[in-house]
Amino acid sequence: MKSTALNFLVFPKKLYRTFCITVTICIYALSIVNVFATTMIDYPNWQHHQMIGKPSLRGSAILGNSLWVTGSNNTVFVSQNGGKTWLDKSVSAPINTDFRDIEIFDSQTAIVMSVGNVESSMLYKTNDGGNNWQLLYQNSDEKGFFDSIAFWDENNGLLLGDPVDGYYVVKKTVDGGKTWRRIAKNKLPKILDNESAFTASGNTMIVGKNGKVYITTGGFSASVYFSDDYGENWQRQEVPLYNETQTAGGYGLAINNEGQPFVLGGDYLQRSMQYANITTYIDGLWKAVNTGQRGLRTAMSCQETLCLATGKTSTDISHNSGKTWSALPVSRSQTNESGYYTLASDNMVFLAAGAEGKVAVLKFKGQSKPVKNVLSRLKK
Repeated sequence: MKSTALNFLVFPKKLYRTFCITVTICIYALSIVNVFATTMIDYPNWQHHQMIGKPSLRGSAILGNSLWVTGSNNTVFVSQNGGKTWLDKSVSAPINTDFRDIEIFDSQTAIVMSVGNVESSMLYKTNDGGNNWQLLYQNSDEKGFFDSIAFWDENNGLLLGDPVDGYYVVKKTVDGGKTWRRIAKNKLPKILDNESAFTASGNTMIVGKNGKVYITTGGFSASVYFSDDYGENWQRQEVPLYNETQTAGGYGLAINNEGQPFVLGGDYLQRSMQYANITTYIDGLWKAVNTGQRGLRTAMSCQETLCLATGKTSTDISHNSGKTWSALPVSRSQTNESGYYTLASDNMVFLAAGAEGKVAVLKFKGQSKPVKNVLSRLKK
């Protein structure tokens, strides 16, 4: 009887221990479900704005509450209150052109880049938030055509132009754009047949930490030009993107929170077709990313582990720094406003702009951190 009584007392302890473990697991599981329900279903809505004149917008930049978009007809629009209201700060210039790229250095200082043949390719700079603009640099080559600009800081940057003699024109400034020096042709690979640099989103060229810089190209090819010494020496690598037409290949670049580069693209004449549209650099190789292949992607931007990738037709989202993707859910009323040409982000706020003067702001503040916290507790 004594032995039986003892066994009876031991059994409930084991049962209790099992019960506690089960309950703990369930709590963690429910926490994950709750977090993902918040992070992957209850998205904040885009805050939409319509710019006057309905310009095509392909340049975007954000720094804190200072948001800028640029586009056709010398267009520049600026918001200094996080996107709540916008002011027309367009450049008054004798040539009507298309500002396809922009770099901002603080809320008042920015450089915009226009595209076009010969003198239509220009750089303008403002030091007072866009109230006044000064012509900084203008193309003078008969075959010249600006494609993109990218800066490491206010003084040091690069300008990419179409090839004029079998090599891309890469120019470097160390004085904020006052003077430019072309990188010697023998420091770059010779261009491929039918190769082109697309100016779709202001992300044809981007810079990274410690002197890294990337350029992407297309046209019956999809390539990346890479330099790790501030643009002085370059090498080219093929990337596994759709490249079967003259208008296919790489359209934009991005870097995630881990410093990992991405190339995105497709074909603007086949925007909705299914094809490989994002690739990334892993273990010394460029590899295709599992994106669902939802058409042309021209811009991508990341904040912490959260990334967005967009094209004119739709936008995708990744919660793991770009490793896997899903379609960004949109409300039925926003179905026709779900895709853009260009993206920029800062402090968990994403700025998007696109066709017909469409601008949108999406704020994810506090959305991504709970996932990281729950997963870290599980690891413990």
